[in-house]
Amino acid sequence: MRKTLFSILLSAAAIQSTFAGDPITLRDMGSFHVGGRVVEISGKPVKEVVFGAGGVPAKVDPNGLYQVEQMYVQYFLPQNRKGKYPLLMWHGGGLTGATYETTPDGREGWLNLFIRKGWDVYNSDAVERGRSGFAPPDVWNGEPNFLTKANPFERFRIGQGLGSWNADPAKMKVNVGSQFPVDAYDNFTKQIVPRWINTDEAIIAAYAALVDKVCPCVLLFHSQAGGFGFTVAQARPDKIKAIVAVEPAVAGDKAQAGRLKDIPTLVVYGDYIPLDSRWPRMRQIGLDYADAIRTAGGSADVVNLPDVGIKGNSHMLMMDKNNGQVADLIQKWLVDKGLVD
Repeated sequence: MRKTLFSILLSAAAIQSTFAGDPITLRDMGSFHVGGRVVEISGKPVKEVVFGAGGVPAKVDPNGLYQVEQMYVQYFLPQNRKGKYPLLMWHGGGLTGATYETTPDGREGWLNLFIRKGWDVYNSDAVERGRSGFAPPDVWNGEPNFLTKANPFERFRIGQGLGSWNADPAKMKVNVGSQFPVDAYDNFTKQIVPRWINTDEAIIAAYAALVDKVCPCVLLFHSQAGGFGFTVAQARPDKIKAIVAVEPAVAGDKAQAGRLKDIPTLVVYGDYIPLDSRWPRMRQIGLDYADAIRTAGGSADVVNLPDVGIKGNSHMLMMDKNNGQVADLIQKWLVDKGLVD
């Protein structure tokens, strides 16, 4: 997968990151697809399709073999590696690996920040998202779900709940003290992609294939990926050296939480949770799973950011204006666990 190690200088002879002091120097970078399966579709009529306006019609036979449910992964390996293991970043529902890239208002995201901290970072687009591709309706026999512009604003604790979004920015009801870059909210909504609700098994299978390919490693996952990350860790406990769960919306099977007893786990939550109609219950899911890990003899640290003086965070902590402060907290925890040279 990796080429011969070499140095890449990102700036004019190297591209310098926004707001960064020094260019990022890599020993390698690249991408690959992992996982997936081949399915056969039959019994469909042959169609005639014009692929471009004014083009010549072509007969298209939809019957045959299809490659589906693979996952796209991009990796960045810093020249001065300090993390003892690769760091895998898994995004939440309706989103892609862009979650961890440049923030909607143009600052460095966690992808850059953790590369700067010396981690080999692998950033994925989960099955059904972004560059991972899609499958015919015969394979995913449900309709994709789409989000309105209002939905994340009201559901991700950027605004003050239902009815807080407005097409007129002056009329938006933003949470007091919010760190989310609200002026760039429209840029954030451009990242949203459709999601299916019946593809969990395929997503988990591809994540497990990635773990088998590049781990031992550290998992960092967000929101919907909480269920995927904990489930994969339960299935591959020997390959996971630590877990950072950022506001997991769901968790793993508490009956199998003991499989994580040798994996140090950090669970991080942002602000405004008590004011939300759903998040107190979702946080309780994470707290209960952390309790199950501890009951089994493992280590699970839970950090509510307001309790440690870090305030104003939405559900999208990695995009908030204080994303560097949150990244530093995670980095300190990883250092304390002996995972950084």
